[in-house]
Amino acid sequence: MFNFFRTMTGSQTLTAAEAKERIKANPKAIILDVREGSEYQSGHIKNAKLIPLYQLEARAAADLPDRQAEILVYCLSGARAAQAVRVLHKLGYEKAVSFGGLMDWPYGLVR
Repeated sequence: MFNFFRTMTGSQTLTAAEAKERIKANPKAIILDVREGSEYQSGHIKNAKLIPLYQLEARAAADLPDRQAEILVYCLSGARAAQAVRVLHKLGYEKAVSFGGLMDWPYGLVR
């Protein structure tokens, strides 16, 4: 399947199904929502940590202290998630990967 964000960023982007499997396989994986707070409040993936993209660089060290942790990043469409992965990689979080956006997440949300 063609993946626009994988092509655009040159990095790996997981499908929703792949992300769901990784979450199941690694309960310690960090699910990172990089949308705005109001978007998060309207519905998010269970156990997702909110750090809006514009705050990510400033908050990463304090809120994501383990640079070796698996970080699965999403937003609404995938564009901000791709940007967030680039920021995280620049900061040394090599296991950060995008799984796109909630538009492609069929597994339900919590409010």
